[in-house]
Amino acid sequence: MSELSTLHSDIRRILENARNRTRSAINSAMVEAYWLVGQRIVLEEQQGESRAQYGKRTLETLSGELAQEFGAGFSYANLRNFRQFYLTYPNQQICYTLCSKLSWSHNRLIMRESDPAARDYYLQTCASEQWSVRQLERNIKTQDYRRLLSSQAKPLSPASEPSTNSEQTRDFIKDPYVLEFLQLPEQARIKEAQLEQAIIDELQHFLLELGRGFSFVARQMRISTETSHFYLDLVFYNYLLKCFVIIDLKTGKLSHQDIGQMDMYVRMFDDLKRGSDDNPTIGIILCEDKDETIVRYSVLHENQQLFASKYQRILPTEQELSAELERGRRLLEEKHNEQ
Repeated sequence: MSELSTLHSDIRRILENARNRTRSAINSAMVEAYWLVGQRIVLEEQQGESRAQYGKRTLETLSGELAQEFGAGFSYANLRNFRQFYLTYPNQQICYTLCSKLSWSHNRLIMRESDPAARDYYLQTCASEQWSVRQLERNIKTQDYRRLLSSQAKPLSPASEPSTNSEQTRDFIKDPYVLEFLQLPEQARIKEAQLEQAIIDELQHFLLELGRGFSFVARQMRISTETSHFYLDLVFYNYLLKCFVIIDLKTGKLSHQDIGQMDMYVRMFDDLKRGSDDNPTIGIILCEDKDETIVRYSVLHENQQLFASKYQRILPTEQELSAELERGRRLLEEKHNEQ
C-alpha cells in the first residue's frame, strides 16, 4: 500500500469515527429530549381535570405548531409516544443511563412491553449486544425473555456476573429455540445433516438466536479415544460463561440414547479438549420434540451440564408460543417442588 493510500485510509477512519460519535451524541440528545417533552406534556395534563379532558385537542394543536417549526416527527401519534415514554420510565436516571444508549426506534419497541422485568432485559441486552431494530423486533416477537425464563426458576439479571452454576448457566439456555430463518419445510421429515447445513448457511442468525456470548468453533469436530472416533455436530464457545458448548442435532423426538450419547460427549470433551482455564463443558440436545417423562427420569433432571431444548421450524403465533412457555413453566415448577 502506498503512503498516499495509507494516509487516505487513516483519515477516512478518523472521519468515520467522528461521524459515528456525532450520530451517537445526536441520538442520545434526541432520546433525552423526547423524554423531557413527554414529561412536560404529562405535567400540563396534571394541572387539572379540565385540561386533561381536552388533552387530545391540545396535542393535535401542539403537533401542528411543532411540525411547522421543526419539521416531520412531531405528529399527534409521536407526541403520544413521547408522553408514554415518560410514563414508562418516570425515573430520569433510567432514560439517561439506558434508554439514551439506544435509538428512538429501539426505545419505541421496548416501551410497548408491559412487563418491567422484560423491558429491563431488552434495554440492557439490546445495548450490550448492539441489536439492530430488526433483531430487537424479532426477539420481542419471539418472546426472547420468556423463552430464557422457561428454563429457570428466577428472573433474569442481564447485568449480573454469570457463572457456571445451574441457575446462571440456565440464563443462557432457551427452550424453545425459534429457527424460522433456516427456511426449513414446515412438515416434511429432514435429515440431521440437512439441519446442520442449514444452520451453517445461516450461522450469523443462529448465533443471534443462541444469545449472549456465543462464538462458533467447529462443525463435526472429531474427538478420539484409543479405539474409536466420535463427531460432534456443532461446537461453540461462550466467552461469558467461559466454557465450550456442544450442540447435538436431532430431527426426531428425544430418546434415552440421545441423552446418554450427549452425556458421554460432554465427559469426553472435558477430558480431551477442555483447557485448564475453561469451566465445565455444556451440552445441548436440540431436538424437534421431547417427552418430559424421559427428561424427568434421565440424567438431564439433575445434571447441571446437560440440557434438552426443542426447536421450532416456523415462527409461532404469540398464542402458540405463550402456551408452550406456560407448559414449560409448569414443568419447571413441578421439578423444583420435587426437589
